[in-house]
Amino acid sequence: MAKTMAKTMAKTMAKLQPRAKKTSPKRPAAASRAKPKPPGQPKQVFNVNHLRPEDFRSDGLRTYAQYRDLGMSKATNGLMQAHVIRLIPPCDPAVVSKRHYHDVHVQMIYVLKGWIRSEFEGQGEVTMRAGTAWLQPPRIEHTVLDYSDDCELLEIILPAEFDTVEL
Repeated sequence: MAKTMAKTMAKTMAKLQPRAKKTSPKRPAAASRAKPKPPGQPKQVFNVNHLRPEDFRSDGLRTYAQYRDLGMSKATNGLMQAHVIRLIPPCDPAVVSKRHYHDVHVQMIYVLKGWIRSEFEGQGEVTMRAGTAWLQPPRIEHTVLDYSDDCELLEIILPAEFDTVEL
């Protein structure tokens, strides 16, 4: 009986082998599946940026903030910018509440610590807390209204160089 079962199993396997080869083609190596770089896209290089408190600088866009550049602009040849923004307490609405927009392709913000309250064109007032992310469409008018004493944000912008227009 064992011999009969072995022969049956061998016949079944012989029938399945050709089918398996037809339905399971070998996958190409990962390198050969990579999409070609679109023409005109800047060359990018590997970049790591470790936290160092002395890297927060006060020479950025807003006088009420310190910026830690994450080196992405240089690493992407201007394709994008990323920085951590540490808002300086206490919030002074007379200083921060200036209506403006940014002439960008993409602007994404993520709250790392604390909270920030802003008003956005067509959206009204929104309070974002630690763990909140939002996308600001290009040229959306907005105003910072208030923020916590410990507010820190991660901001990613494309392209790296852009204009901010105060209204």
